[in-house]
Amino acid sequence: MAKRYAPVSGKIQGFMHGADYNPDQWQHDERVLEEDIRLMKLAGCNVMAVGIFAWAAIEPEEGRFEFGWLDRVLERFEANGIYAWLATPSGARPAWMSEHYPEVLRVNAQRVRNLHGFRHNHCYSSPVYREKTAIVNGKLAERYARHPAVVGWHISNEYGGDCHCDYCQEAFREWLRAEYGTLDALNAAWWTSFWAHTYTSWSQVESPSPRGENMVHGQNLDWKRFVTARTVDFCAHEIAAVRPYNPDLPVTTNLMEGYEGLDYRKFADILDVVSWDAYPKWHGARDDIEVAAWFAFNHDLFRSLKDKPFLLMESTPSMTNWQPISKLKKPGMHKLASLQAVAHGSDSVQYFQWRKSRGSSEKLHGAVVDHVGHEHTRVFSDVAELGETLKRIADAAGTGVVAKAALLTDWDNRWAVGDSQGPRNAGVHYEDTLMEHYRVLWSLGIQVDIIGSEEDRDLSRYDLIAAPMMYLCRASAGERLERFVEGGGTLVATYWSGVVDEHDLCHLGGFPGPLRRTLGIWAEEIDALYDDERNALVPVPGNALGLEQTYASRELCELVHLEGATALATYRDDFYAGRPALTVNALGSGRAYYLATRADAALLGELYAKLAGALSLPRAIASDLPHGVTAHVRTDGEADYVFVQNYSGESQNVKLDGLSYRDAETGEPVTGNELSLAQNGVRVLIRKSE
Repeated sequence: MAKRYAPVSGKIQGFMHGADYNPDQWQHDERVLEEDIRLMKLAGCNVMAVGIFAWAAIEPEEGRFEFGWLDRVLERFEANGIYAWLATPSGARPAWMSEHYPEVLRVNAQRVRNLHGFRHNHCYSSPVYREKTAIVNGKLAERYARHPAVVGWHISNEYGGDCHCDYCQEAFREWLRAEYGTLDALNAAWWTSFWAHTYTSWSQVESPSPRGENMVHGQNLDWKRFVTARTVDFCAHEIAAVRPYNPDLPVTTNLMEGYEGLDYRKFADILDVVSWDAYPKWHGARDDIEVAAWFAFNHDLFRSLKDKPFLLMESTPSMTNWQPISKLKKPGMHKLASLQAVAHGSDSVQYFQWRKSRGSSEKLHGAVVDHVGHEHTRVFSDVAELGETLKRIADAAGTGVVAKAALLTDWDNRWAVGDSQGPRNAGVHYEDTLMEHYRVLWSLGIQVDIIGSEEDRDLSRYDLIAAPMMYLCRASAGERLERFVEGGGTLVATYWSGVVDEHDLCHLGGFPGPLRRTLGIWAEEIDALYDDERNALVPVPGNALGLEQTYASRELCELVHLEGATALATYRDDFYAGRPALTVNALGSGRAYYLATRADAALLGELYAKLAGALSLPRAIASDLPHGVTAHVRTDGEADYVFVQNYSGESQNVKLDGLSYRDAETGEPVTGNELSLAQNGVRVLIRKSE
């Protein structure tokens, strides 16, 4: 339902605009702070993330704290109408801690302890690290939690990685005891009778290692779940140290694009607002349309974690220094990419970094203020221009995204798919398959939520749910999707679904396991194709979707039997020619479609276009969009903010749908039935909600 959400902080109305700021690197030159504040105001920046890696500046020696430099920064911010996300500094520990307490350093999977260095090279189970983190966080909160310039807590930075030390081994065993209760239950879940790996003592259980056990899929899956649980627990430990000093101050931690290592849904309950870091590789080997779709998917994922606006906490105003090719943004791309985040629900545009570091690994990473030190650069002009745009469209901040379509994906499904041995160890391309389904809806201008099977979410709010390659399918997830379809929903599922349960144990009684009744099919076998092999889907004459073309398929072809479903297309080639390749099953008031092979994008395009029409799925603009142009809507139920974006690489004219629009930046009515978009162009339109 459309609504307007309260601002993340009541101190800032409209959008947050700013960057990671590291004044601790510039204490030797007092002029830098004053010049930075002048430039921040010139660029239309109102908030900075401060102190992210500043532990050594805050606590240069154990127990001796230095806050004078941070006092000066926040005082000058307050005097100039600038605010701070104040960071806890746990992302990197000072050298004195590694020297005095080597136990804080991580142990890798080969059971070798790391040396001091890098980031997140610390153990979340270490009592010393937890104690030291709580102390420094508490000192910061005691001093600044009610400072007028502080808008919230930036907890650590880009959590990631795991530790295999003795503390973590014992914590893993404790987690498993809580999950399974007994060794018999653990052995059953992990199927340890295979290769005679049955455990007879909890002390025998360890984390997976290349030097030891790493072939028990249930164990691998549970280790990844434990790593998430341990990381979330540490994040909660950090929050507990700052929360008492001002319970109203929001907390966030910045998450990462496409990150496989942690189940980010588990963070949603402990964070007040979700934030993440986006670094697209524009103008590269992949065309910008493909890149834009991938980042749109990520924006929708992070918005969906809490089902409300999120924050873009990091992006680059120009280039990175760590991608294989550090490409500059072409004219217009900074505004386009930044407003893409806003279109999908972000209430901020933040950068890494404000001022370029002079030395070390990120000295050549893009920044608002370059080494030249002044505002007379193309990048600074781009940032200042965006700052003006964000002010002009400030009323869009806090508006929501209403989606009637959803894409279902789980982290543990992703882990299990990646760990499976067969049918194609050369790759089944789960993430690419997700994107093929998402991109079709995105290109149509259809809003999409990215949901998980375990979420406490009412599925009846959706008309369409796509669940590609739901290899790991719990019985409870199957039941929820069955009720969704029976209640009138439309489900699109694919090959390699319903194969294993939550322990990575194969479902008995036939695949797709808990989805078998919903889909009305039984999958007997799956054929793996070589990379250069192709099959094809041939539409059944008079099929209900009106499909007429033949569509290529590749990689995997499942051999299914109809158990109530109707074939819409069949295989053209091989010994299974003529067998069902695309089916539909009527169940209750709904329909469930099953695609038994990895089909060409052309089939997905036609399938979803026909379903979108039949279901009357809302589109941002009710007209066909040119290739490479997409449109997305934020709304509060009274006004729709329509973001029309051009990633095609050339100028485009977009046909409008006869509704009344005005330009959100100028306030002027949009005349005519076409909207002109420059190369890398974006327009923000306002219309009255229907």
